[in-house]
This record gives sequence, C-alpha cells and structure tokens, in this order.
Amino acid sequence: MSQPTNPSFDIAHLGHVEMFTDKFEESIDFFTRIYGLKLSGQDETSAYLRAWDDYEYATLKLTKSDTTGVGHIGYRAASPEALERRVAAIEASDFKVIGWVDGDPSHGRAFRFEDPFGHVFEIYYDTNWWEPQDAAERAALKNTASAFTGAAPRRLDHLNLLSEDVTEFRRFMETCLGARVTEYIQLDNGRLGGCWFTVNNKTYDLACTEEHGGGNARLHHVTYATDQREDILRAADIFLQNGVHIETGPHKHAIQGTFFLYVWEPAGNRVELANAGARLILAPDWQPVCWTQADRMKGQAWGLKTIESFHTHGTPPVKK
Repeated sequence: MSQPTNPSFDIAHLGHVEMFTDKFEESIDFFTRIYGLKLSGQDETSAYLRAWDDYEYATLKLTKSDTTGVGHIGYRAASPEALERRVAAIEASDFKVIGWVDGDPSHGRAFRFEDPFGHVFEIYYDTNWWEPQDAAERAALKNTASAFTGAAPRRLDHLNLLSEDVTEFRRFMETCLGARVTEYIQLDNGRLGGCWFTVNNKTYDLACTEEHGGGNARLHHVTYATDQREDILRAADIFLQNGVHIETGPHKHAIQGTFFLYVWEPAGNRVELANAGARLILAPDWQPVCWTQADRMKGQAWGLKTIESFHTHGTPPVKK
C-alpha cells in the first residue's frame, strides 16, 4: 500500500518575502509602474506590495538597506492551532530559534527561526486582508481582488534560495515547515543539486539550489505568477521598453515545466515571471521526481542555453 508523502498541512501557503534594496525609490518604481505590483502602504523603511489577486495586504515587503537579498520569508499557518504545532516542532528541533516578533502593517505577531545558512523564516496566522482604497483599485468582478496594470502578475508564486548543502536545507524544510519535496536534482557526486518544496497542493512554493558563488544566506530569485504565457511575452516588451535588464527567457524549464522570464530589478535582485499552467500535486502519495546530472546537462526543456550568470548571480553579491 502506498503511503502519504505529505507530513503536515499545518502551513497554508507562502505568505510574503522581504527583499532588501539599496536603491529604494528606484525599486519601488520598478515593482509598481513596470512589474505591476500594487503599493498597499509605505513607512520610513519599507514599502508593502502585492499582486492584483493576492488577498493579503502585502506579499512583497521591500525594505531600504545598504545591501540586497532577502530579509525574511513568511509563511501563513492554516490555523492558530497549526501555528502552535509548528512552533513546538521548531523549538524541539536543532535549528536556530529567534522567537516571537511583532507584526507589521501586513500581519500580526510571527514566530521566527533560521535555516543553517542564515535565511530567516517566520510563521504567522493573523493577517490583514487588502481592501481597495479607491474606485480605480476595485476589480470589475467581485471575485477578483483588484484591477491590474503593468506586467500584471496575478499572485506571489515562489522563491529560490541558495545554500551550500541542499540536503541539510531539505531537513530544515521538512522538520520546521512540514514541507514535502516534489522534484529534486541528484548529482553524480552524491550531493543534492536542488530541491523543490510545497506545503500544499501547488507544485512548489520554494526551491533551494546549490550555492556556486561562495556566498551565505543569498537569494536567487522571487517569482510572481501570470495567468497565461502570453502575459510573459507582453511583459518582455514592457521590460524592453523601460530598459530593464532581461537576464534570460522566455523559455521553458524542464524541472516543474514552467514558462519563465528572468529580469533584474534596479538594485540587482533577480525577479521572475512564470506560468506553470494547471500543474497541481493532488496525489497524497506523490513520489518526488528525480532529475539526474545527465538530465540537467540537457538544459531547459526548450529555448536558449542557460547563461552563466543564472548559476552564479545571487544577492547580496559576494565581496571579492
């Protein structure tokens, strides 16, 4: 008899990512006017943004800094009781505990902890739902969160973190978040080259791939999802028109099968637009798909060969 591979559904979904920028105003302009996120609010240090169909007040917290990269990753628990179960599991583990912190305009108090490579995570339940501030923000259809502009991604989809030991990061995700692996890269030397994780029925909400640049606690990219592939083709023209650095794409990934486009926002953080189609992991006994080193040497499913910067560029940059 096949066994379930989902250890827990205590976590509802990836809630938000905090991104550091040393070009605060330029980054805000990019994410709102060009990339198409909505500015829900702003204070002295941070801007709170969301895609047009994100229900929460913010899915991207853009924070003024003297560096770039990821500040923290937030997951929303499925209930107050689920939050307490996860907290107990994290406190009983050997991973670093930071503890409870106050919320911000986006959500209530959160419990913070850290992976072995310096990435800070938090879990929360109490959240603030977004409300339209004026008629222009209100969607024509009441079952849609808001109107849209710019490249117009629909929702936060996933992020990719870098670590020097993907196997240890996998143990962290399974222990602390109850996540399961849907696909992974098995290298010939025995190491894991990457793992794709989900906490629900999405194909994945977080990926971790091997760090090749010698950095620590680095971000590879943050991704928002589009409704269809044509949205990404239109976005490429919008980025071209606005002088945005298009790093690679549009192509199709072999792993997870997403149609993608990668660009760098003004501070150098990599952001992606992706369309995964209708792929969901509905099988409770899903067996992770293994991609060998020989598989990966074939490159993307189709499109141009992956450029070198995709394997080496992360934020913050490594000081030479």
